[in-house]
Amino acid sequence: MSTTLRDPAPTTEPAAAAESPHARRFGLPIATCLVMGNVIGGGIFLLPASVAPFGTISLVAFGVLTAGAIALALVFGRLAERHPQTGGPYVYARAAFGDFAGFLAAWSYWITAWVSNAALAVAAVGYLTVLFPAAGAHKWSMCLAALAVQWLPALANLAGTRYVGAVQVIATVLKFAPLLLVAVGGLFFFDPANLGPFRATDQSAAGAVSAAAAILLFSYLGVESATVSAGEVRDPARNVGRATILGTAGAAVVYLLGTLSVFGLVAHEKLVSSTAPFTDAVNAMFGGTWGGTVVACAAVISMLGALNGWTLLSAQTPYAAAKDGLFPKVFETKKRGVPVVGVVVTVALASALTVYNYTLGAEGVFESLVLITTFTATVPYLLATAAQIHFLLSGQRERVHPGRLARDGVLAALAFGFSMWLVAGSGYAAVYQGVLFLFAGVLCYAVMSARKTRATA
Repeated sequence: MSTTLRDPAPTTEPAAAAESPHARRFGLPIATCLVMGNVIGGGIFLLPASVAPFGTISLVAFGVLTAGAIALALVFGRLAERHPQTGGPYVYARAAFGDFAGFLAAWSYWITAWVSNAALAVAAVGYLTVLFPAAGAHKWSMCLAALAVQWLPALANLAGTRYVGAVQVIATVLKFAPLLLVAVGGLFFFDPANLGPFRATDQSAAGAVSAAAAILLFSYLGVESATVSAGEVRDPARNVGRATILGTAGAAVVYLLGTLSVFGLVAHEKLVSSTAPFTDAVNAMFGGTWGGTVVACAAVISMLGALNGWTLLSAQTPYAAAKDGLFPKVFETKKRGVPVVGVVVTVALASALTVYNYTLGAEGVFESLVLITTFTATVPYLLATAAQIHFLLSGQRERVHPGRLARDGVLAALAFGFSMWLVAGSGYAAVYQGVLFLFAGVLCYAVMSARKTRATA
């Protein structure tokens, strides 16, 4: 079994897919929108309330997390220059460490994607209840709404990449209106009395920052979006890295200002129990409920856009692994530029997880799903950053820019340490559940590896 992966040409995807009238390669603007749309998905609209119980120390966690996310984005940008093909972390891990590491990256990323989709759908329901109060009347009406929110973007994906790109641009533009309104306009209405205590739990300062960051990581999932879909990006060696860095930096500015404004607009005791914090923030700015209703509409559109992008990403990684014989061959099925089997299987799994979590009760569903993704997301992040360290230290000159060796080494080390810190902060329950998800993939790898060995014997 081969343990290395040669650098592919930038045009690794089948030409037939690009010839379809429903398929279209993404340029730099759409690739950047894909990153920003997936990073600024639905998490930002609910996370201020999720971390409010920790106190304003969570703003410190956001700052640390932002620095780590930018370091990750820079590392992914460097890796994408040398591996400009669909698959992202899977491709980098397999190139450096062989099939098993590549499979673990693909499996973990796939889990992260569909669990994130379930979490995004739950977050969207919080804002849907502002527009349609009946949707929040019972946990099962909320569950049905969450399922509808997942399947609508899936249908857009099945229509083709041309429509995925169009939806992504529209959703990204529409989501920025309420975010900028709160992030910038909210500073003029800022009331320090609303901030509440700096540390609202019994944890140490370091423990509170780590715990808050574990939840906040969900808000930065997606920094690798352009690398995962590199096969659908024009001139990927040039555009993927740029889109990754531009998208992450833009999202970071909006996140930090938006969260700070919400903390200063909504009283701490109200924010802790809020299901739509940005709606509450706009209502506090202008009075009444009309502004909050507009924000709720934009938030739902934003989350649908994020689900649109994440649904595509969740199908791309198993597609890349299936082409290498590490995922079932059926995941290779591609129509209109979209891996259709991956889309359907992913949304079905996310739907099942949504139903399961609602059977346990409506309270805390979002947070429990988010913490699972915190652990599973760090596995491909750790493997990708370790791959960059491997390339830097192993003397593989074709994968390393000599003039940037020291700087790239520092960035890779920071990104690796950052990912390890997130694992530590995610908590025992999240690590326990995440490990179970991860180890379930080992059996799948054993079967696929055996088939691959038998086929090449």
